[in-house]
Amino acid sequence: MTSDRALDGLDVRLLELFADEPRIGVVECARRLGVARGTVQARLDRLQARGIVRGFGPDVDPAAAGYVVTAFATLEIRQGRGHDVQRHLASIPEVLEVHTITGPGDLLCRVVARSNADLQAIVDRVVDYEGIVRTSTVIALSTPVPYRTLPLVRAAAGPTR
Repeated sequence: MTSDRALDGLDVRLLELFADEPRIGVVECARRLGVARGTVQARLDRLQARGIVRGFGPDVDPAAAGYVVTAFATLEIRQGRGHDVQRHLASIPEVLEVHTITGPGDLLCRVVARSNADLQAIVDRVVDYEGIVRTSTVIALSTPVPYRTLPLVRAAAGPTR
């Protein structure tokens, strides 16, 4: 692996294989990639240690679990209350992620709900906190490009893999 690249071709092939078949074993992975089992294990350990691979848990689809509405809420918060607001948001299971942002708001939240009425109740819980000044919520109608990382992984490895 070259020092200026975070990933190389073998890393990409390894990550693609685990993305396609998350339950594949290290030995089977090594067989398919044509490398030693120890090489696969060392690569996985290195990718985890560097924070590139964060886990091997199941990829849960909220819609299949009954949360068919996805929305994005932009929150404006009182200055100095950011950490309190973040803890509040983390306590709401339907808040899937929160990002600090630039622009007209301070935080961007991805929220899921079982229905539009449920979304209203969740938004009410979100804003029922003194550190939140204002919110603006939009509902996602579809997801033409779902969350993905493999194209990024391939680009990080460069043109020669």
